[in-house]
Formats: sequence, C-alpha cells, structure tokens
Amino acid sequence: MSKTITLYVDGACRGNPGPGGWGAYIITEDQEHKLCGGEALTTNNRMELTAAIEGIRHCPLDAELTIWTDSNYVKQGITEWITGWKKKNWKNVKNPDLWQLLDATCQPRKIQWHWIKGHAGHAGNEMADQLANQGIDEFMQQQKATDPKQLDDKKKLTEDDWLLNDPFGFDDTAEDDELLDQIETHENNSIHHHPHIKMTAATDVFEGSRQLILDTETTGFYFQDTDRIIEVGAVEMINRKLTGSSIHIYINPKKPVGDSVDVHGITDEFLKDKPVYAEIAQPLFDYLKGAEIIAHNASFDMNFLNMEFKKAGLPALSEVCEVTDTLAMAKSKHPGQKNSLDALVRRYDIPARDRTYHGALLDAEILADVYLAMTGGQVLLDIDHGSQQSSEENLRQTNLNAAANLPVILPSEAELEAHQAWVSKIEEKSGSPSFFRQ
Repeated sequence: MSKTITLYVDGACRGNPGPGGWGAYIITEDQEHKLCGGEALTTNNRMELTAAIEGIRHCPLDAELTIWTDSNYVKQGITEWITGWKKKNWKNVKNPDLWQLLDATCQPRKIQWHWIKGHAGHAGNEMADQLANQGIDEFMQQQKATDPKQLDDKKKLTEDDWLLNDPFGFDDTAEDDELLDQIETHENNSIHHHPHIKMTAATDVFEGSRQLILDTETTGFYFQDTDRIIEVGAVEMINRKLTGSSIHIYINPKKPVGDSVDVHGITDEFLKDKPVYAEIAQPLFDYLKGAEIIAHNASFDMNFLNMEFKKAGLPALSEVCEVTDTLAMAKSKHPGQKNSLDALVRRYDIPARDRTYHGALLDAEILADVYLAMTGGQVLLDIDHGSQQSSEENLRQTNLNAAANLPVILPSEAELEAHQAWVSKIEEKSGSPSFFRQ
C-alpha cells in the first residue's frame, strides 16, 4: 500500500533578483522532514519552483503526494499552463529549465496540487517559509566563510545594477503571484473567512487600482462614546467597472442598538448570535487595506472603522487607505442643495430601490451608481484594459473638430483635365451624363 505524504513548499528572496532560499516541510505518517537550500543570485519564482522539485525528489516514487504552495505561479503552471508551454516548445516561457525539471520529476508520480494563502498563520506554510529563509541564511553564511569577496560582489551587483533589478517588470516576481492569487480568488464563487462574513469573489478581473464603495450602520452617532458598528458593506470597483466582488458583515455590538433601529431596522435579537468586531477584524482589514475607500460622509464611517480596528489591535484604516468623500464632492458640485444619498439618487435618476430601512451593502451599491453619475457617468469598457472611452456626444464633437482642422488640397490644372477626360469616357459608355461632370 502506497504512503500518503503531505508537502508544504515555499521560496523566498531578499531582493528580486537577490540571495534566495527554498524550503520543503514534509509530513509522513510517522515523521517530519525539513529541507532547505539557497542560492546567491536568483528570483522568488525560481526558489518556489526549486522548493517543489527538491521536496518531491525527497519522497519515494510510490508515495501519493499532496503538495501545498502559496505560489499560484507554481500551482497553475504545473496543473494548467504547462500543456500549452510544451505545445509551443517552451517558447517565451520564463524559467524553462526549472519547469522542465519539475515536469520530469512529477511524471512517474501521483500528485495533488493545492494553493494556500501565504502568511495567513497556517502552520505548514509558516514552517516552509521559515525553512526558505533559513536556506538563505545558511547559504550566505557558507559563502561568506568560503569566499566573502564573491558574496560582497554579488550583493553589490543586486543593489547597484538597476537593469538587473528588473525595472520594467520583465521577470516573474512575487507581484505576479499576487495577481495570480487574485485571479484564482475571482474564479471561486465565494470566499468565507468566517461563517458570518459574506464575501463574494469578482466575476470580472480588471487591471487597475481598487476602489471600495463602502457604508456602515452603527448604534448611534458618537464613536468617541460607546456607539459601535453593527454592519459593514462594500462593493469593489476597478476602472469604473463593478467587478462583482463585495463584502458584507453583521456585527454584535455587545450593547443595545437603541433608537437607531428606526433607521436601519437591525434588532438586538437579530444581532445576538453575530460575531463581535474582534472576530472579523482581520479578514475585513485584509479586504479593505490598500484600496481607495469611497463613502458618503466618509468621516463618519472612517472614524468608526478606525476606532474598531484600533480596539482589535490593528492599524487605523485611514493609515492604509485613501479616502474619498462623496458628500464633499456633492456639496462642491451642487452648493446650496440637498446632497443626501436619497437626494442624489433623485437628482441623477438612479434606479429606485426599496430603502424603507438603510442597509450597508444596499447603500454601498446605490452609492456606486451615484459616484459614477457624479464623476461622469458609466463608461464603456475597452476589451483588454477596461479603459475609459469618450461618450457618444464627445466622440461626435471630436470628429467635428478633427474635420474642421483638416487641410484642404486643391487639384492642379493637369489633374482637372485628366478627371474630365475620365468622365467623358464614362459618359460615352453609358450614353448619359455622369454624376462626376462638373
């Protein structure tokens, strides 16, 4: 009977390229094995591939392997893309030597590949990461002991040579893995970091900066006092297109909602089995961080969110996100008028929704429509890049302007005579006057 072995593999690089290491944490039915190694000048993706190769090589040929990697570059490469690479004879494939070696190493074996989110606290992945960094340290110590000048030269090379450091992004770096991780996430129907967090994955993947249109509901108006957040909702937009990704959470404030129930309709009874903020703080923070937060009366939402995240031991959200306040935008655009969300919905003819009660996710979806209307309306999507195109009216005006500015070149006398001779021949053949006769 064949053995079942679990492997966690990871790579690390200090500089990309730079000194790198690989680690493989191998768990059998009765023992553990920890492997690591390093190189002086390499890339993160080469170390990820090397970790998988060395880990597999260490296992018996008849073993059934379950491999966990936090690199989608490795996982999707070996399970999906490699067939196409072989068909085109590895043309334009980066790291072909390691891909071919990994492919050959896998051929006689039974392997299941899985992706795992890196640096998320999973013991196996954390051990593989530690081994990869240990591989760097041990290799550099060994190099320094045997030939310190060579190590210093290579270190200086990685620091000083801006072309080697891949300024144009031609090399496969860790950023590629992050993009691939995002793509894999979008291919799933939904993600649940916590049973009470409703997080949907994007149905469309666009390149560009993330904008999150966000709303919260609270027990009251005063974050400085004892009021708490009871609901958070946000929808994702990239290049002015909603991706389909969203997050929605109800939170137990550990206090009565009081009169605020008349606004949002969320009762104490409904919230009593919901998680407290500390339970959902990390996945919510991870979803929001780095994006531009767009909110109506944003200072209200951000003050509450900053307070809640700090209580949970995390940084203030405003420290890791840009913030855009649509209320301030509306006041600037429509001075002296009502600029509540309801008023803007009416002003911009946004399709009506039932807002008997306010809801964070519903209000975020409405605000997305309002934001697009206030900043120029919904735009068309370029098939490749999601780039903004001109509206029909602007396009028509551009064409008119272009036509008005075109130079006029008149025909010479010789050209006019040749034209009239050509017209005469047409008239002779047709037996009737030509449309082209001047």
